[in-house]
Amino acid sequence: MNIAVLGAGSWGTTLAVLLAKKGHQVRLWAHRPEFAAILDAERENTRYLKGTRFPENLQVALDLRALAAWSQIIVTAVPSQALRETALGFSDISLDGKILVNVAKGIEIGTGKRMSEVLLEVLPGLQVSQIAALYGPSHAEEVSKEQPTTVVASSQLLQTAEKVQEAFHTNMFRVYVNTDIIGVEIAGSVKNIIAIAAGISDGIGFGDNAKAAIITRGMAEISRLCIKLGGDPLTISGLSGIGDLVVTCLSRHSRNRYVGEEIGRGRSLDDVISQMNMVAEGVHTSKAVFELSRSVGVEMPITQAVYEMLFEGKPVQQAILDLMTRDPKQERD
Repeated sequence: MNIAVLGAGSWGTTLAVLLAKKGHQVRLWAHRPEFAAILDAERENTRYLKGTRFPENLQVALDLRALAAWSQIIVTAVPSQALRETALGFSDISLDGKILVNVAKGIEIGTGKRMSEVLLEVLPGLQVSQIAALYGPSHAEEVSKEQPTTVVASSQLLQTAEKVQEAFHTNMFRVYVNTDIIGVEIAGSVKNIIAIAAGISDGIGFGDNAKAAIITRGMAEISRLCIKLGGDPLTISGLSGIGDLVVTCLSRHSRNRYVGEEIGRGRSLDDVISQMNMVAEGVHTSKAVFELSRSVGVEMPITQAVYEMLFEGKPVQQAILDLMTRDPKQERD
């Protein structure tokens, strides 16, 4: 099968290598031509995934339109806020019979759209049945070393999800399917915000009680937004929900948890981001989800606190005090 992977960060590169090792013909596209030239020459992504060599059937592509036309499956692995611009680059190509698999986790700033909604808006003729989301607890650092990983492929059309399952499934990369793409995308995106909150807790020096509270009440926020937008609350108990939430809040590989930890230690957001070479999706998503939650009338106090700390300069200790002194409530709200 001909598979294009758009985005040569750690995750896009990892998936390209995984798919090539499975025997697919894979072409990896990088946004910057000069970076693509380096990848092609070195046959390895030394910037984002050092130590993982490219199989012979993994090639680097420069022409986005030609790549889209060649492929049977297009994997979008660019940062969520860059998805619209990337998709516009091949919006005049016929997508009949193709499947688009988005792996970027985020909500678009300004529109509040999920990634599948962005693709549908940008690509004429694309049907929702052609889109899948591949989400779950899957750090590139571990998948690239072929450590056991489970994810979920979700599409409104079960057959599409099953085709993605067949394309990606390996002995060490187990793919489940479901048809609740709304719930999968919401859970997989909002969990990055909760991970920033968990990191802030770590940075301050709080213990296990605080971390457990953040994860649990974060789940409640994700569930409320999921239900409001038409998703299935049962999805939140799955891989894209609690699975991805736990790994992102706890793992040393989590960029979002790292950002929060540094904020908790007193560093500014600009300072932290300027010294990172990869994107922490939760930063932008916190702004997008905060605005979305207000527009649809869903209470998300942890998300609001993270947004206020990151974008309004609210002191960390004040944000924590405000969260803890809210009016008492029933647990199941």
